[in-house]
Amino acid sequence: MVKRLALCVLIVCTAGGASANESPFLKSLAGSWTGSGMMKRTTASSPINLSCSFQSKANGEALSMDGKCTGMLVVSRAVSAQLKATGGSYAGRYIGPSGRVSTLNGARRGDAIELAVTWSRIVNGDRAATMTIRRAGANALRIRTVDKDPASGKQVVTSEINLQRN
Repeated sequence: MVKRLALCVLIVCTAGGASANESPFLKSLAGSWTGSGMMKRTTASSPINLSCSFQSKANGEALSMDGKCTGMLVVSRAVSAQLKATGGSYAGRYIGPSGRVSTLNGARRGDAIELAVTWSRIVNGDRAATMTIRRAGANALRIRTVDKDPASGKQVVTSEINLQRN
């Protein structure tokens, strides 16, 4: 009986203390990336075509992505994201084309980091959206942001950038 109890305690403690090692996944996102995509200023606006480049660095359980996207052939904006994994959870910040800092919280599911975005101000009627950073093969990456249209209540892709490793 004592041995069974000790074994149960060991299993529970080991399972409760286990944490995911995100370092290998984050390392697979590191490198120089270029590509194109689109963004919408609001859920109802027409898309603006983008050309983007990013430098992504992984350091253990942390990932930083710094880049620049150019739209309408002349307007260029810096964008960046910093994420830190703790166990199976991710948290960090995102600085978009507006230059404002928004928060990110979420988790990895397979080849994607799914994040809740809390904008620094009201965007499309509220401060909430979602962002997915998806590894699409060894040398491809997709970053997609989805927001709720305040008029219809439907989910709308407000940005999507498809990148290839250089």
